[in-house]
Amino acid sequence: MDRWLAGPQAWRLRSASDPLVVDLGYGASPVTAVELHNRLRLIRDDVEVLGVEIDPERVRAALPLERPGLRFVQGGFEIPVAGRRPVIVRAFNVLRQYGEDQYLAHWERVRARLAPDGLFVDGTCDEIGRRSTWVAVDAAGPVSLTISLRFGAFAVPSDVAERLPKALIHRNAPGERVFDYLQALNRAWLDAAPLSSFGMRQRWMSMCSALRAADWPILDGPSRWRLGEVTVAWDAVKPALGHQDP
Repeated sequence: MDRWLAGPQAWRLRSASDPLVVDLGYGASPVTAVELHNRLRLIRDDVEVLGVEIDPERVRAALPLERPGLRFVQGGFEIPVAGRRPVIVRAFNVLRQYGEDQYLAHWERVRARLAPDGLFVDGTCDEIGRRSTWVAVDAAGPVSLTISLRFGAFAVPSDVAERLPKALIHRNAPGERVFDYLQALNRAWLDAAPLSSFGMRQRWMSMCSALRAADWPILDGPSRWRLGEVTVAWDAVKPALGHQDP
């Protein structure tokens, strides 16, 4: 996901008046904030990454890793930045711990604190980061869903279903858009099986191209597909009417 922020989303950081990025709920190890800073300072050398954790012990353990442009503080979804407006807030494997009736309030809380053209990224991944998804949310609301899979770490694309963000993980059932999307991915993946002899990358790219040809609103292109990513517009996967629908 760092690669995605430093790629198609890099314009947000380049144009920001205050290049503040928040790694919200970085977890037991601060390594994700350190890696995020390493990658984003190649885009903008004055970027400031702030690791935020609610557990004071985790913050204390991270303090020796502070350096120019990288700090750690205690806090939560209120985002303790003293009136500043971050251009990017990333929360990975955070909202999955909350109830389904809670995620939307947290989305709204973070959105209200974003800079103009800011982005909140709510994502989930497996323990070693080989299966990952995230929803991008801007000031107007949710924009897209990205699926990112390591080649060789799945049999069919819907294997990622158990790592969908909280907004969608309970919606992978008939009658829901995200279910239809994952099934469409599976069908296109199976249809592309003859390309397997050329490698999983070629097969994945064929799958993505087929979905676009079938009028799914795929927002990215071959340069991202070849990395094992695919991004679709939120409207194509959002919860059906009668459920929370930001």
